[in-house]
This record gives sequence, structure tokens and C-alpha cells, in this order.
Amino acid sequence: MTICVVMVGAEEASKVQKDAAVQRFVAALQEALGGPELVAPVYRAYMQLRAVYGETPDLEKLTDAQRMIFEQWQVAETAAVVAALGPHRYLEEPQFEISL
Repeated sequence: MTICVVMVGAEEASKVQKDAAVQRFVAALQEALGGPELVAPVYRAYMQLRAVYGETPDLEKLTDAQRMIFEQWQVAETAAVVAALGPHRYLEEPQFEISL
């Protein structure tokens, strides 16, 4: 299983710039999660946790394994946004939509 990532909300960026940002985003996710084969399963587990416990769950209510997956994805996604957009990522920040 693979993921599909699309950058939205960056109207001023060219297609080349958007494609490069998406590549940096995906590469950072892969590095942070331990390899390309782990991105889709961790993302799926993270989304399942969000569906059950909400976007910002009480981490104390999660099992250790659930908490690890939830936190691991959030750290990886933050690293990916920084890698894709750089230190000024909060200025008119585009979004990365991920689908399986």
C-alpha cells in the first residue's frame, strides 16, 4: 500500500515548486518513520486512532502502543512540513493532503 500526497493552498507556487515540496515532504516522512514501507501502515493506524479518539485525544486513555503510533506520526508529519516548506512554513502555509 502506498500513499498519495497532494499540496494544496499554494497558488503562488509553480508546479515544479509544488512537486519538489511534495517530494521533500514524502522523503522526510519516510526517514522519520523508518522507511517507505512504514508510511502507509503508520498513517492508517494514526487515522484509525483519530477516528476513534478524535483529533486531539487524551493520550492517557491510549495504550502505550497507540500513544507511540499517534505521537510518532505527529512528529514525522511536523518534520515533513518543515522539510517541505522550510523555517517560514507558517506564512500562508499550504497543506499536504494524504490519502491511501
